[in-house]
Amino acid sequence: MQDLLDAARPLLAPAFSLWGSPVTWLEGVAIVVALAMVAANMRVRPVAWPLAIASSLMYALLFADVKLYGEAGLQFMFVAVALWGWWQWLRGRGADGLALRVRSMPGRLRWVAGAATLAAWPLLGLLLDRATDSDVPYLDALPTVGSIAGQILLARKYIENWTVWAVVNVLSVGLFVYKALWLTAGLYALFAVLSVLGWRAWQARLQAPST
Repeated sequence: MQDLLDAARPLLAPAFSLWGSPVTWLEGVAIVVALAMVAANMRVRPVAWPLAIASSLMYALLFADVKLYGEAGLQFMFVAVALWGWWQWLRGRGADGLALRVRSMPGRLRWVAGAATLAAWPLLGLLLDRATDSDVPYLDALPTVGSIAGQILLARKYIENWTVWAVVNVLSVGLFVYKALWLTAGLYALFAVLSVLGWRAWQARLQAPST
């Protein structure tokens, strides 16, 4: 990772300052790509997934540079899940054998997903605490495991992914404010709003006879 950071150093140079903290060129580009990704997700457009891959790779470098190792590692998980999600949206099938469509999770699956996410949180936090020099291991770990859950639900077109993302985005705002990543904190505040709009857009699809 250090070799990648060294190679990307020109992109990590400050483009301008915001409230006394530098904003890098990489952060600015990553934000534009991430917004395009969310817009495509709201419209259930498969192009969201290659945009997600590009955004994740950029944020992996950005987060590693500020020692948010959980968030940095999460981005590589995002790349893997995005490749799977892209295939799911293009070729995936539901239990009925039909192409995936926007739908709600069965009640039991909601409990399983929630329990698995909460169980993974302290385990990842402990790993980050012992294996890295992160100064916020457990605060870093919570949105990390939540994001993995949200990404998987998104790939399977479960409408509940937007609820998960709303919680993750609010938590992430606090984390990025602490790290003085002001532009990214603002982005995630916008993501929190877009999560509500995404839920409403998918709810309309869920209620439409043709979905």
